[in-house]
Amino acid sequence: MTQRIQLCESAELINGALAVPFGVMQGARVCAAFAIRFEGQVYAYLNRCAHIPMEMDYLPNHFFDSSGQWLMCATHGATYQPQSGACRSGPCRGGLTKIETSELNGVVYWHTAANLQPLES
Repeated sequence: MTQRIQLCESAELINGALAVPFGVMQGARVCAAFAIRFEGQVYAYLNRCAHIPMEMDYLPNHFFDSSGQWLMCATHGATYQPQSGACRSGPCRGGLTKIETSELNGVVYWHTAANLQPLES
């Protein structure tokens, strides 16, 4: 069963700006994840490059390239589409792992999946 987990206030996510980080359990592993706003919509992904599984941000919560149009892995330079996580260019194998989100009454939520669960308290 899918759960809706409160992530942040809508105002915390600004188009093409800093991401809001959060943690998830992927199977038995704790994984970093992030949410961004692009063209008015919220998107979330695991913070793991599809090329080599390492975190992508070059400074904490900075994922957009200098144009503000693409998500970029700071280590390898792979770029990804903000809307889908699909690889645009560079050394990537597939795309980013997407996390479903929703936005309601000024609050952003992420949605669990069979392989993505909230961190255990």
